Amino acid sequence: MKRIPWTFVVASAIALSLGVAGIHALKAQQAAPAVKRNILFKQDMSIPGHEAVIALVEIPPGGSEGKHIHPAAEVFGYIMEGELTQFIEGQQIKVLKAGDVIHILPGQIHEGSNKGTTPVKISAVFVAEKGKPLTTQVQ
Repeated sequence: MKRIPWTFVVASAIALSLGVAGIHALKAQQAAPAVKRNILFKQDMSIPGHEAVIALVEIPPGGSEGKHIHPAAEVFGYIMEGELTQFIEGQQIKVLKAGDVIHILPGQIHEGSNKGTTPVKISAVFVAEKGKPLTTQVQ
């Protein structure tokens, strides 16, 4: 019976580990497609210290915004195209379609995802405290 050299066993284990790590790194690079946010309009409001921001948000198939808050903004959205899966902390998950509306309160943890095959397009209006971030990611 032949013995397998110890160095061969160690080298094989290292090669296998590196291969597995490489596959995981490749999968991480192939993460969900990026969400596009395009600011269409930004204007000071008559409410002191506030501004209105209108944005077009596009979530590609398989994409997700990730859980986030709007720390100093109230958001109103209109689903223009596609089907959005909406998570809002403390509420049941909803599936919204073109023509449906969204209302998000400041500080409310939420996430929009596209589990469909066509892009989701949302027109969003932010009533925000001027100079504060519109969006902050959360864990």
